[in-house]
Amino acid sequence: MGPGNTTTRTRRRAVPWALLGLWVALLAFVAPFASKLADVQHDRAVDYLPASADSTQVAKIQEQLPGGETTELVLVYHRDGGLTPADRTTAAQQVDQITAANRLTGTPQGVPSQDGTTLMYPVASTEPGIDEELRDEFVNDVRDVAHGGEGLSVEVGGPGALATDAAEVYNSLGGPLLYTTVGVVAILLILIYRSPLLWLVPLAVAGVANYLSMGVAYGLHSAFDTTISGQSTGIMTILVFGAGTDYALLLIARYREELRRIERPYDAMVTALRGCGPAVLASSGTVAAGLLCLLAADLNSSRGMGPMGTVGVLCALVAMLTLLPVLLVLLGRRVFWPLVPAFGSRPKERRSLFTAMGSSAGRRPLAVLAGGVVLLGALAMGVLNLPGTVKQEDSFVDKPDSVVAMQTLAAAYPARSTQPIAVITPTGRADETLAAVRDNQGVASAERGRSGDGWTEISVIAKAAPQSAGETATIKSLRSELKGSYLGGPSAEQLDLKETNSRDTKIVVPIVLASVLLILIVLLRSLVAPLLLVVAVVAVWGAALGIGGLVFGPVFGFEGTDPGLGLLSFVFLVALGVDYGIFLMHRMREESLSGADPVAAALTALRTTGGVIASAGLVLAATFAVLTNMGLVQLVELGFVIAVGVLLDTFLVRTYLVTSASVALGRKVWWPGALSKEPAAGSRELPEPVTETVGMR
Repeated sequence: MGPGNTTTRTRRRAVPWALLGLWVALLAFVAPFASKLADVQHDRAVDYLPASADSTQVAKIQEQLPGGETTELVLVYHRDGGLTPADRTTAAQQVDQITAANRLTGTPQGVPSQDGTTLMYPVASTEPGIDEELRDEFVNDVRDVAHGGEGLSVEVGGPGALATDAAEVYNSLGGPLLYTTVGVVAILLILIYRSPLLWLVPLAVAGVANYLSMGVAYGLHSAFDTTISGQSTGIMTILVFGAGTDYALLLIARYREELRRIERPYDAMVTALRGCGPAVLASSGTVAAGLLCLLAADLNSSRGMGPMGTVGVLCALVAMLTLLPVLLVLLGRRVFWPLVPAFGSRPKERRSLFTAMGSSAGRRPLAVLAGGVVLLGALAMGVLNLPGTVKQEDSFVDKPDSVVAMQTLAAAYPARSTQPIAVITPTGRADETLAAVRDNQGVASAERGRSGDGWTEISVIAKAAPQSAGETATIKSLRSELKGSYLGGPSAEQLDLKETNSRDTKIVVPIVLASVLLILIVLLRSLVAPLLLVVAVVAVWGAALGIGGLVFGPVFGFEGTDPGLGLLSFVFLVALGVDYGIFLMHRMREESLSGADPVAAALTALRTTGGVIASAGLVLAATFAVLTNMGLVQLVELGFVIAVGVLLDTFLVRTYLVTSASVALGRKVWWPGALSKEPAAGSRELPEPVTETVGMR
């Protein structure tokens, strides 16, 4: 054995162990930071509101007023047949007990309904301040005291109770979301690989990537004060497992293919990385670029989700291109048992599902393309059936105590608002502002509140019901009249969310499309192929949103849609959908460069990548579908639309429509690149048919 061979064998042994050692050191380094991520996660109003909106300024100034942020509650006592004197006595006693046990801002006064069935007590305290744990403790203490019985119902509502109930849902995005995601991915990997060991490797690597992303996210927050919310943390986890598993499926499929041609696992892995590495890098880069476009959004929750999602995708990429290959090489061929790809063997010949799909697309490409376009267009019409903007009380899947309280109040006090509008005005103009507010036709009452740091708080009760057209008109009227003052509160926040999402959509969508298109042009060296992929993912988004419109109201019973659904689902579906287009078109380009004619290149690319794309699509759709089990309507809607969109993209658009369009366009799909030109006569060489080795058959 020569010195060259000895050196090569030494390198084959040393490199995997060295990389594994680096990963151990990296995890040891990020461990202290990853454990702190939960400490900087907040779900306050300012973490979700528009950065420049009136309601955001109100929330920030209220935190600086004496006592800090106010936690506002409403105790609702109700009896269907009318409250009895004993009921009123019970209510007064319980309110006195709450007042004695807590430091409240003023003495709560009961407000009876005209029909005598309901009595409400507004309760407010600055004692919790901005501490979410203290707020939840205060709300739960009040709920422990306020209870009914024998026909008397007692609920605790108001902004503070709603925030506590929402926080409970967001807290469930930690453990339960992670465990459910891991379980779903594990089941799918077992079904895909049919191996007792192989499925564990990518799943373990995804878990490592998720831990790494937590440490990096904490570092990002420390360095740039990035917003960390329950929503963005949950989405990051889903992206790590969903996108990371996709990259693993592609790499393992190529590695299995190379193990049949190359004897040593190390060399087979190097070849596999060279073959699929560019596609994985390009796809992850596209997703990261699309998510980073959310930095242009004015909505804090959307802008914070951009870097968090990017961190998740890039950590998954690094882990799947370094740690996963190391583990696979160290475990050797036996990791594939019982379906071990022996050196020199050929995969079992069988006619795959994607061979049949490719054949139909190849025979009648225009008919298949036209049928698919008509179907997607018909589904997109469902957008017209989307319910209006979801109200705050309708944002929970299962109605908590705070929502029941709001509904009781809405029925018992139809002629007045039960939710204050907060006005923050310069202290020097407080009297003038108060007089202007009381003169407004839409205002029922207004009272001066706290003052500090040059600002004074005014609590306003509108005549119209919360989040009604009348109250919205009052808020807009006050904002136009009160120059130099800010209007906030729950209703104003919902109005700002809706208007800012509309503004963000107009800005972010073109940036996402331009970024993705530019990356695809550089990767594929063509204009037509990138345009084809971008049009395809936009069509998928429209169809998925349309399906949401057909089921959200009639099937799920949702009363509205989240204002950010359109923008967030667009960003995720475009960025993630292009992933599969890159896998397919990159392989098609490889086949074309090897001399295959356009039809053969398209069909071979579908045969070789179809199974991987299908498997990856199922995993990604399943991970986002986990969100449909969460307790907030906005998360259920987002998870549903993205899951449906990924499935449409996987089994209809990528397999049928993109393939049939590529066949119909022929070499023009690569225009104006060199591949769009006809080769010299006699230079074509058709590749041998390749049978897929993994995925759906």
